[in-house]
Amino acid sequence: MFSSTKFNFIIPIISVLLGLAAGAIIMLIFGYNPILGYQALWNGVFDSPFFMSETVNRITPYILTGLAIAFAFRTGLFNIGAEGQVLVGWVAAVWVGTAVDAPAFIHLPLALLAAAAAGALWAFVPGILKAKLGVHEVIVSIMMNYIALHVTNYLIRFVLTDNQETTEPVKQSASLTNDFLIGLTGSRLHLGFIVALLMVLVMWIILERTKLGYELKAVGYNQHASNYAGMKVGRNIVVSMLISGLFAGLAGAMQGLGSFGNAFTNTAFSNLGFDGIAVALLGGNNPFGVVLSASLFGFLKVGSLNMSSAGVPNEIIEIVIALIILFVASGFIIRWALLQLKKGEKK
Repeated sequence: MFSSTKFNFIIPIISVLLGLAAGAIIMLIFGYNPILGYQALWNGVFDSPFFMSETVNRITPYILTGLAIAFAFRTGLFNIGAEGQVLVGWVAAVWVGTAVDAPAFIHLPLALLAAAAAGALWAFVPGILKAKLGVHEVIVSIMMNYIALHVTNYLIRFVLTDNQETTEPVKQSASLTNDFLIGLTGSRLHLGFIVALLMVLVMWIILERTKLGYELKAVGYNQHASNYAGMKVGRNIVVSMLISGLFAGLAGAMQGLGSFGNAFTNTAFSNLGFDGIAVALLGGNNPFGVVLSASLFGFLKVGSLNMSSAGVPNEIIEIVIALIILFVASGFIIRWALLQLKKGEKK
């Protein structure tokens, strides 16, 4: 019989394979060659160091937004506001990166801390409203996304610049870019992936090796039992949202201090926070699973840009990603099919 752990490992793999197979069928239906399409997808990532590096750059913020969503899920919350937390973290990091004069060993950590604090502060609002008034965090965090979009646009135009759409580049002392990596790959590859991997360990340690993590998970499982056991339910809800927002804010810093090196006004969301929901689901809300699912998403997003060389529209990959998430969400069907297969083998 399959254990719960095996199911959690097998279902995402089967979901990915089913999504890719469904994508191939869709290509065939519309007259495209799926072999050439997926070959172009592969080459779009592994054909040169430049594309591989750009893939790592895309994976880095996905890891952090995936951690943000997964941490909230593991503690019984749904932080759909990661998108807004990414934006405020992005602007906060760039603000410190352009306004402060300090040596790199002070300036860069300070900019990262500013991003983390901004993300945590933005998540504090739905957290405190949930803890004190019982307001559902999904409703509040969705509204906070739109507030973040317009507030950050205002700050960029009228505080960080003089009615400009783009800020000055961050100072080199606050930048995550590295001359050696740039020279080696010719891309925008930066040191943010190290920060992301460190946060993976931070999440694992908090949830699996600390009293705080135990309490956060307990409150997420059953607030009434946790309260009866003497745990401070309201405080743990707020702390969980703060930590979740911290991860999302750092994802914004990866963009502001690394990939772009500045901040600019947005007419729409970056979708890093929303994609983080899919990353967390596919990764089973496990920090190490999030790394794998973020890698897949980065691979698909960057590789799809090359599919046009095979005459296949890259929008096909968006369908594939949607189908993968659909199959993950329908995991109980895959679970049932595997159990039936196991029973058939016994007969």
